[in-house]
Amino acid sequence: MNAIKTARRLLKHDPTSESSKTLASLVMALESETDSSFKLAGLYELDLKSFELAMAILHEWRIDRYYAKKAKLFDLSRQVHGLDAVDDAPGAPADTAVT
Repeated sequence: MNAIKTARRLLKHDPTSESSKTLASLVMALESETDSSFKLAGLYELDLKSFELAMAILHEWRIDRYYAKKAKLFDLSRQVHGLDAVDDAPGAPADTAVT
């Protein structure tokens, strides 16, 4: 089971616990990318199981961001490649240089 799914279950099951509040704050800070209100010390106050879950969330979040950036790069590369294919197609207007 992945960490994000596990965290969702924990938040649903016990939304008022300190662990849930800390994990929810972590997720909000990760999602907003600008929320500086997350207190890192809150991670150290978690019990070991919740702390490990927080670390797993960070790990999965990082991997997801990597794949999202990779997908954006692939999409842009496909668009650029498509432009080259149009330029190389038979009957495509040739570049004309004026000197």
